[in-house]
Amino acid sequence: MKITALPLTLALCFATAPLAGLAADASAAPPAAPAEGSATPAKSGTMKQVNGAVSVVDAQGVRRALKPGDAVAVADQVVTGPNGAASLVLRDGTTLMLGPDSQLEIKGFTYDAARQEGNVFLSMLRGTMRMITGLIGKAHPEAVKINTPTSLIGVLGTDFIVQAQGTP
Repeated sequence: MKITALPLTLALCFATAPLAGLAADASAAPPAAPAEGSATPAKSGTMKQVNGAVSVVDAQGVRRALKPGDAVAVADQVVTGPNGAASLVLRDGTTLMLGPDSQLEIKGFTYDAARQEGNVFLSMLRGTMRMITGLIGKAHPEAVKINTPTSLIGVLGTDFIVQAQGTP
């Protein structure tokens, strides 16, 4: 298993073509928070771009194909196929771009828009992810954690790439 976390200055040199095509719109405002008391899991973010085979496995183990505009929630695993790539934006404006053969689980996400506080806890099970932190990571970088099969990454910057290689 090889885990790589690269700072932005190095990460841009190693970005793959599918990741490079998924640019984030930094001027876009984060989506509004979900209504309180809803029966469905709270929306953590929204799919912005989907290229190739991209699906989500929810907390009940149900798999469905993803398309732009679909919601993702805590406990969802976003999975890209061999030619897949995806971009999703969390409610605080954090942008996640997944490359081919990637699997990312949203382990935890909370966000209080009024106080601009919360936390982000992701598990990068395999593949490549570029992350551009949103309001949580910029104001409280210690509240952003990324788990990989062999390590836990704390955020020190605002734009970086994580790569986890191993058996799916």
